[in-house]
Amino acid sequence: MRDFLTGMDEWLTIGQVGTRSGIAPSALRFYESEGLIRSQRSSGGQRRFHRDVLRRIAFVRIAQRVGLTIQEIRAALATLPSGRTPTKADWSRLSRAWKPRLDEQIATLERLRDRLTSCIGCGCLSFKACALYNPSDAAARHGAGPRYLLGDAPPTGRADRTGLG
Repeated sequence: MRDFLTGMDEWLTIGQVGTRSGIAPSALRFYESEGLIRSQRSSGGQRRFHRDVLRRIAFVRIAQRVGLTIQEIRAALATLPSGRTPTKADWSRLSRAWKPRLDEQIATLERLRDRLTSCIGCGCLSFKACALYNPSDAAARHGAGPRYLLGDAPPTGRADRTGLG
């Protein structure tokens, strides 16, 4: 069906959406199965996507790129209206809701950039001198993984010597 005002097709095939979005048809089917996008079926049973799906796909791609989970993306998209194309105000509201999550992620990336360089770059390989020295596995009380790089504070007194605090 063509839009009278723009002369553009309102409904796109899965191949057209894939070409326009840079996403493989298999990924589009996955996005649909996860409830991130919707299609309608033609009389022949083929998927047809409304043009506004391209904005949703762009949002999904960016959200994935910054490390958000499918569940987080699905929850965010669920706040958008389903009966109409989302407006700029709808997208703005969604973006504001994500600001704290993105700020937290930016802070984590900055810590990683600033601390990992000094640790790997020093080349000392000494557990006694290394900034990630972890006597008696003290970091384990914070959980799994590189706890100090993720933002947990090292034991009192180490921050001054290590630069991690």
